[in-house]
Amino acid sequence: MRLVHGGEYVDDVLDLLLANVRTPALRRGDLRAQIAANNIAGERVSELVERRGKDVIMAAFDEVISYTEKRTREAIRDLPDGEHSAEDFLEGDGTTDEDIPVRATVRIEGDSMTVDFAGTSGDVRGNVNCPLPVTRSACYFALRVLLPKDVPANAGTYAPLQIKAPEGSLVNAKKPSAVVAGNVETSNRIADTVLAALSRFAPDELPAQGQGTMNNVIIGGSGAWGWTYYETIGGGQGASPHGPGPSGVHVGMSNTLNTPVEAFEMEYPMRVMRYELVYGSGGEGEHRGGDGIVRSIQILEEGVSLSLLTDRRRHGPRGASGGEPGAVGENLLNEEGLPAKTSRELEVGDVVTVKTPGGGGYGKTG
Repeated sequence: MRLVHGGEYVDDVLDLLLANVRTPALRRGDLRAQIAANNIAGERVSELVERRGKDVIMAAFDEVISYTEKRTREAIRDLPDGEHSAEDFLEGDGTTDEDIPVRATVRIEGDSMTVDFAGTSGDVRGNVNCPLPVTRSACYFALRVLLPKDVPANAGTYAPLQIKAPEGSLVNAKKPSAVVAGNVETSNRIADTVLAALSRFAPDELPAQGQGTMNNVIIGGSGAWGWTYYETIGGGQGASPHGPGPSGVHVGMSNTLNTPVEAFEMEYPMRVMRYELVYGSGGEGEHRGGDGIVRSIQILEEGVSLSLLTDRRRHGPRGASGGEPGAVGENLLNEEGLPAKTSRELEVGDVVTVKTPGGGGYGKTG
């Protein structure tokens, strides 16, 4: 089924999609905006082809892809040949609080790189399983950290990279594994683990780990009109050889920004009680890691539920080159601790607090 055909909506498909979401009016607007943007992009490419000719445009596209592959291979070739492994953990899957291992082995051979996830956990009962395309994206992100900023991102950038992920594992989930948090949480841990292995090849070049989680907060109510609030909260970025890590930013995943308190309180039956940096939560080092954020929200109506998808509540982001780890995050309901992944029914007056992790420090102090 196609949502758009010839630049126009297919009404039956649109109606089917909107019948399966909680806020159809909002999603209709989102889809209309995305479709309009794609239609304009198509018009602009057509205009470019008309002016320059299809053969010229296709040759230019091929040249850009070839150029980025050459630049990527040059960067990989600068690393020593060899093999290094790293291991990290997801903190439970929502059905258990036990650590779930993610293991990555990075192999450099000349101008090519292989990432092998042998030894990673099999798929789990909870929703943290990761489809292979998301795993690829996390590996691509780790590779991009190695590259100069002026190298574009396209198919040529990733041609030198091979990914091996055991089928049916946490990082190559198959139906019917639940995968909603694979994109928002497991992807962070994959990127962290691959970067940790890569750091053995270039120990003085890569930054310390950032917060490593999107701190997903979902609060919904039935009320007279029904509503859903979903926000991801920034934290500390890892420090690097070039300076301290930024505070209160998203790291790796998410393109969302700060939700202003005024807009939040006008839209939802909730009140923001606290919103500030967690000063000193970044890891110590020659360069300090960035600080996390604390956000406290009070519930103002009955019939409200909470879901949290978070991580780095036990294992803090690691420092680099002798730097100290960042502080772990913390989830609280009325000042009592909550697991990293949980759901709760809330009452009027309850206060949900999310403290996000700080980034790791870089280099030894003194």
